[in-house]
Amino acid sequence: MPKFVAITQDRLVELITAEVLDRRGHTVIAVDGADAAEPVVVAKRIVAALRDLGRSAEVVALHDYVRPASLRFEFGRTDEMSYRTAWFDYAALRREVLDALRETGRWLPALWDERNDRSARASIRTAPGATTLIVAGPMLLGRDLPFDLTIRLDMSEPALHRRTPPDDRWTIEALLRHHRENPEVTTFSVRWDHPERPALQEPTAADH
Repeated sequence: MPKFVAITQDRLVELITAEVLDRRGHTVIAVDGADAAEPVVVAKRIVAALRDLGRSAEVVALHDYVRPASLRFEFGRTDEMSYRTAWFDYAALRREVLDALRETGRWLPALWDERNDRSARASIRTAPGATTLIVAGPMLLGRDLPFDLTIRLDMSEPALHRRTPPDDRWTIEALLRHHRENPEVTTFSVRWDHPERPALQEPTAADH
């Protein structure tokens, strides 16, 4: 059974930034978590800490890489399979962010405006040396995306029901199923049922 130890959010950020500082060149990190876990908020804390240490860092929100509504809602607005497989454009995320950063030093911060259902019209950015991009959003792991570091904010089903708005609770089964089917080893696996009191999974011998 995995062992978890209590940790503060500040200490978690310290551990993640220490991992980044040990690396040279560009780094791409995943903060995988349901919207209820607020992965973008966590990513922004890490970015702020890296910038305080003199590192270039930015957040890419997965919700800025959704597919158009015509594709997301093809089988209805609350279709669990669509949420897992057709909602987010993971291929575009890899092409325009992960691969683009590594191959050209340029990356696209947003592809699609989810609220207005149109192109985000974002400009391609050029990354300074040793830039860290933190991609934050649900179901990032298990997609064969080449992240350098991964953080999973793990929430139980009761916690998801407690923290997810009623109109969005149809996504919970999709999130749980994706997690069950993709038990990917992560750099940092964090129990996030109570974000003010997280717990970090200790690495096992198999992780080394």
